[in-house]
Amino acid sequence: MDGLIRGLDDAALRDRVSQATVLYFLDWSHSVSGMARERSGGRHGYDINETVCTGGTGFGLLAQIVAVERGWRPRQEIFDRVARLTSFLEHADSFDGVFPHFLHGTTGRVLPFARGDDGGDVVETAFLMLGLLAAAAYFREEPELGERIQALFDAVNWTAHLRADGAIMWHHHPDRPWAENALPVRGWNEALPVFILGAGSRSHPIPAASYHDSWARAPAFRNGRTYGGVVLPLGPDWGGPLFLSQYPFLGIDPRGLRDAYADYGMQARNHALINRYHCLVNPQGWAGYGRDCWGLSASDDPADYVAHSPTEDTGVITPTAALSSFPFAPAEAMPVLRHLHDDLGSRIWGDAGFVDAFSLSHDWVAEGRLAIDQAPIVIGLENHRSGLLWQLVSGRPEVQRGLRALGFSAPWLHRPGPEDADQAPIAVSAAASIWAQAAPAGQ
Repeated sequence: MDGLIRGLDDAALRDRVSQATVLYFLDWSHSVSGMARERSGGRHGYDINETVCTGGTGFGLLAQIVAVERGWRPRQEIFDRVARLTSFLEHADSFDGVFPHFLHGTTGRVLPFARGDDGGDVVETAFLMLGLLAAAAYFREEPELGERIQALFDAVNWTAHLRADGAIMWHHHPDRPWAENALPVRGWNEALPVFILGAGSRSHPIPAASYHDSWARAPAFRNGRTYGGVVLPLGPDWGGPLFLSQYPFLGIDPRGLRDAYADYGMQARNHALINRYHCLVNPQGWAGYGRDCWGLSASDDPADYVAHSPTEDTGVITPTAALSSFPFAPAEAMPVLRHLHDDLGSRIWGDAGFVDAFSLSHDWVAEGRLAIDQAPIVIGLENHRSGLLWQLVSGRPEVQRGLRALGFSAPWLHRPGPEDADQAPIAVSAAASIWAQAAPAGQ
């Protein structure tokens, strides 16, 4: 998989990149737990062989479902991996059912994410649950696995992270009070699934008021300003790193998804176009930026790890930024995919796809890959092709209940009925990318 094959047609090239990238999870997941390792190299300060991540594991489960669906790995192999992972989680450290950011891949004991931060991480747990729920929907022929995954979901006490003022707190340890600098989950960011899954929980539901009166009341939530001729519904100036509008919609289908605050299909597409527009204008004159090389998101950086964005631009391109935008901006993402592979591949391509980041201005290439950056590439390419992951996740009753409870509407959001608990996945057209292939911003 590490040799370059230039000149493939667009569909074949997308398949090649997806098939290579998913190897991060197929060949380098932890051998005991089946969890995704946080990273494969670079600056880290921890044991990369034993440090496994909950959010990256959830994303990785979605990516491995793609490997089965496309025939790259046998169905039984991935089912066995999911079953092993489920067994590991049943005995791993959690706090009121909420898993920590990092676990030790062999023992299942918590590894501190930062000093004093060794409790539950409700955002990473939401990402993990999305992957597990998708696996339960995909392997429906094995109901016992689905029941065990349902038990893990039902054990998550979302209300344990609920502060008295209604805010959902990111991190919590049940034996300690909230830290003075503890961060609430507020404002537009990647954490939308926390509220959807939390509101959709039957065992520990969070109130809709936490969404409307805390999350949506943050100063950096609503935007409505225009950047490069494109309106940004939500988020900070210029949108922030692209993962803010990508992670929420790896499994939750944004097409036609609306609430009182935004059209989320528009949010995802417009955020990508604004990010691209900044790279086309390239106000700092970084080498390489252009129509075939754009995309700023959180990733490794020559200095350390940076949440790259138009307002925090260090000259570093993160491949996952443009490539995970495929479902929302395919015409704008395809030239980037080809340029990265065909023109820059000798420097940034390897046996698990593209490196995490690179900078032509700094003559720098990241030393490794990160789970949370690799999986969205595979997921984005598949949702562009078929909508498979949107189908599996958005059809889950937990997601449907949560969206209804928070006041969302969507063409695919069904009315509740007696079959709600056992609802089969929704049907999604194979024409997954409904966004028009319009002229790119800035042209």
